[in-house]
Amino acid sequence: MSMFGLGILHKTEQNSKAQYCNFDRDLRCLPLSPKSAVKEIVLPENFEEMLSLAEKLSKDFVFGFIDAAYTQDIIKQISNENADTSLFINQEDFDAQCKEHKCIEWGVRNYFSSKKTINFNQGVQGVFHKNFDLVANNFKEYQSQGYEVLVLSDNAKQIDRLKEILADRPEHISFTPVINIVHEGFIDHDLKICVYTDHQIFERYHKYSLKSNKTRAGKVVMSLKELTQLQVGDYVVHVDHGIGKFGGLIRTEINGKMQEVVKLLFRNNDIVFVNIHSLHRISKYKSKDGEPPTLNKLGTASWSNLKEKAKKKVKDIARELIALYAKRKAEKGFSYSKDSYLQQELESSFIYEDTPDQQKATVMVKKDMESSKPMDRLICGDVGFGKTEIAMRAAFKAVTDSKQVAVLVPTTVLAFQHFKSFSRRLKRFPCRIEYLSRARKSSDVKKILEELAEGRIDILIGTHKLLSKEVKFKDLGLLIIDEEQKFGVSAKEKLKAVKANVDTLTLTATPIPRTLQFSLMGARDLSVINTPPPNRYPVQTELIGFDDDTIKDAIEYEISRGGQIFFVNNRVGNLPELEDKIRRLVPKARICVGHGQMDSEKL
Repeated sequence: MSMFGLGILHKTEQNSKAQYCNFDRDLRCLPLSPKSAVKEIVLPENFEEMLSLAEKLSKDFVFGFIDAAYTQDIIKQISNENADTSLFINQEDFDAQCKEHKCIEWGVRNYFSSKKTINFNQGVQGVFHKNFDLVANNFKEYQSQGYEVLVLSDNAKQIDRLKEILADRPEHISFTPVINIVHEGFIDHDLKICVYTDHQIFERYHKYSLKSNKTRAGKVVMSLKELTQLQVGDYVVHVDHGIGKFGGLIRTEINGKMQEVVKLLFRNNDIVFVNIHSLHRISKYKSKDGEPPTLNKLGTASWSNLKEKAKKKVKDIARELIALYAKRKAEKGFSYSKDSYLQQELESSFIYEDTPDQQKATVMVKKDMESSKPMDRLICGDVGFGKTEIAMRAAFKAVTDSKQVAVLVPTTVLAFQHFKSFSRRLKRFPCRIEYLSRARKSSDVKKILEELAEGRIDILIGTHKLLSKEVKFKDLGLLIIDEEQKFGVSAKEKLKAVKANVDTLTLTATPIPRTLQFSLMGARDLSVINTPPPNRYPVQTELIGFDDDTIKDAIEYEISRGGQIFFVNNRVGNLPELEDKIRRLVPKARICVGHGQMDSEKL
């Protein structure tokens, strides 16, 4: 239980008006949560009386503790570390004030003397390690004893997956699904119920949902949010008038009423006012070029001509691509079977909760694979949004139909990283995975190529080595390309030969214009993952000068939380110098240097 950050209205003798006491500022109001921390004390003016948390609350207020002894230890530690005893309550005072209130303690050991103890005749949910034989036997055993088995999930699809897995078994096993969730399952022997959770059965990660539906609904208003983020002088694009500058929001009189409008500046200081109800006609100018754009001039046909040229180029590209992809669509590919129980187990064992976009992309990929036409789908999503998980599911679907899978990646490090990720994810399933890169020994490469040709390797992950003539698959069914835009023209020509009749899945966070154009035209299928995983923090990017203190603080913070740091430099020759500098700044850091010119074995 944490009281940190609460505010309480109270009256003092000096001032009859209600005062708002902010616990963030008044450290005598100590938080019960030991994880809370306060960096600065700012006492309000005319603050004469120092009151503790318990003194601010009425006597009928109830304190709840999960671990009162631990809380008392933290209070004692904070009190001992601070010399100014007037600002912090000590353990004895806090203990005495808590005893003046009613206290409820949860757990197996009590700190306060207990007048009444409530015992629950309950047990915890068993650990199944995704072994569905154990799950089935457990369900059957408790049902034979008269227990009702409830399976809780906040995702109806997970319930369906579990039903399908249990339906494949000879014994008839049923359960009562409940579309709701608790953090941990339990067995109540008095009520004779077993309350199991899907995330514990499938060993999936479970997060606490802290946001209400009203909070989520606030994300719908995007255009106004983007407008407030615009700065005066930012470049914007108007659908009808072209590129201009944002001049801010101003209030003006329209038909006798004051309204807010957007001011846009064009060449020769021409001004256009856009009603706030027409925000859909304005967008922020985006370009990868560092050069500022040229402002359009009002009253000329330059912007219209530019749009017409762009449309003409799109049509030219469309004719070429439609001819290319019509030929591919006409070819007959392999039609994969429906999901097996192994596929259901794999998807259910994903330790995180699928986002809506992930679910949709997975369904579309499997639909393409089950079609007789060769798949050519682009999965577009930001880093960490779950593209690799979709690729793993598609790869495993191909393997269960005795097809081989090639995963093409641009770098040696990424090949090894994917090898580790695929191996860890599919370790419980009958699937053999290998990888090829310049870092592998020639003897290993030779052995891998032999086993690949014989069909003893199911999934092969590799860099450009996969495109060499020596690599021969016995029955290639799926080609996965990660970051296609990083491959050169010659590599892509080879890819066309490789993927003539096989299903192709392309993953990218930043598609090149042509790849994106293929998908937007419908020549290639497109799945966009816009939804970030729950509780994912956005990536913070700061542009600063080279500062030793900032670098030191950032590295030490990352090490303290158990993370790792990549320090990227644009010149190989400066790396030893940078290594020495970091060793001086952060002596406890374990540092190693890697670059593309190193020997492959050393790298």
